[in-house]
Amino acid sequence: MSEPFQPPLRIGILGTARIARAFIDGVTDSQRVTVTAVASRDAVRAAAFARESAIARHFGSYEALLADPDIDAVYIPLPNSLHAEWSIRAARAGKHVLCEKPLSATAGEARDMFDAARRHRVHIVEGYPYRAQPQTLKLRGMLDAGLIGEVRLIQASFGFTLDSGANIRWSSQLAGGALMDIGSYPVSLVRMIAKNRPRRVHAIAQWTDGGVDSALAATLEFADGLIAQIACSFGTSLHRQALIAGTHGTIQTTYLNHTSTPLQAALQLRVGADRDAVDSTVQTSPVNGFLAEAESFERLIRQGPTQWSGTTPEESVDIMLTIEAMLESARSGGTIDIPAA
Repeated sequence: MSEPFQPPLRIGILGTARIARAFIDGVTDSQRVTVTAVASRDAVRAAAFARESAIARHFGSYEALLADPDIDAVYIPLPNSLHAEWSIRAARAGKHVLCEKPLSATAGEARDMFDAARRHRVHIVEGYPYRAQPQTLKLRGMLDAGLIGEVRLIQASFGFTLDSGANIRWSSQLAGGALMDIGSYPVSLVRMIAKNRPRRVHAIAQWTDGGVDSALAATLEFADGLIAQIACSFGTSLHRQALIAGTHGTIQTTYLNHTSTPLQAALQLRVGADRDAVDSTVQTSPVNGFLAEAESFERLIRQGPTQWSGTTPEESVDIMLTIEAMLESARSGGTIDIPAA
């Protein structure tokens, strides 16, 4: 039985960052969501962005977009330090929020954001496009089915080369740094698999003169004995990969945001605990992550939380608690305990 027709969810974008253009391109062909407006604090920039992106309406302030009754939800690609403020203001305006990762600059901000969402009866979610990918959905199904037994070790990394010029990722005032940017992906992947926050972390980092990490590596210990190792860097060739090792096999994944050609949407599976283990490649469908994520967001709003493939509020808070502990450990040189939920 087909779903009853509903008009597309009308999304407004707060900001004109490069990633906003990629989001618009990703959802262009969707029948479930449509980008109807964009706002900038510079009216001329908003108008130019709207014209170049074929968006019907534009606003010279974020407040004006939030006041528009013809917008159902907002996508927030602003600098990390502004995520909490504008997500909360959007919630107060009755708008649902799809906010770029990391959700906030601190776990306290994340809790405030979800409190605002509950008070105003809207959804605020953290955007990790890889979570909506068939590759990740298949991975979760394999793990839940116990295909590789009990997971005991996770190794996950993400890196690329970032030029040393002007970029918000290098700004401590804007909550930049490798961990807050690309490192949040492996942290979120580990949280998804572990289904709990770590109890203890230890990290090392390389620091810029501006006070942000350019590379960081950490070990995470969990109460059930699981150990995870995470690394991120702004000084390596592009790579994104994870190894998940269980008592009866392993899975390797790229946990990519976008798995369209020529990128491979495959999982490397090994089942067995000894030399007789069987290797295979599990192929999944290529998808634009922004499209999959935005349509999952629409289903969350209209059909309920079971339709959302991304992080839950509890996961997002745990991710920020973990990131904060990792940064504290890297600065202090010591091991940091994270209180149980």
